[in-house]
Amino acid sequence: MPTIDSDVLAREAVAPGTPGLSAVVERFGRDLLDASGALDRQKLATVVFADPDARKALEAIIHPHVRQATDQWFADLDPLQHPYAIADIPLLYEVGREGDFDAVIVAACDPEAQVRRVMKRDGSSEAHARQRLAAQLPIEDKIRRTEYVIRTDGTVADTDEQVRDIYARLVGSW
Repeated sequence: MPTIDSDVLAREAVAPGTPGLSAVVERFGRDLLDASGALDRQKLATVVFADPDARKALEAIIHPHVRQATDQWFADLDPLQHPYAIADIPLLYEVGREGDFDAVIVAACDPEAQVRRVMKRDGSSEAHARQRLAAQLPIEDKIRRTEYVIRTDGTVADTDEQVRDIYARLVGSW
């Protein structure tokens, strides 16, 4: 099934040579670039997750690119060939896009597992992981706002079973 990942699009928005990276440098300074001229994402994260205004400024740079690229990707899909597609948007509710899709599925785990997973993914401290997660809508709120939830606390087989079940329910309802 075709899938687009907004985290990948967000990285593309600030890749070397892009208007997004130029805007980040203009707003936050050249100190956030590494030796090759690319954005040092860890340095940037330290700045924006400690300062809500800085985070909003970064989002104003990145989110329009992500939204436009996602919308264009869906527009380019042939609906006969791809009647279903997935947009992986971790900040879906935060950016107010939940109404743009026929269905929303939330992948959820215990908040402490979220912290451990962010630490492992980013190689960050517990404090940084908690700061990053605090900038998002709590997972419990996302669960309350959606009809479909995949719990990822269990085994991969458990998760796969939930995915198959939700897929069958969605395909059967359309």
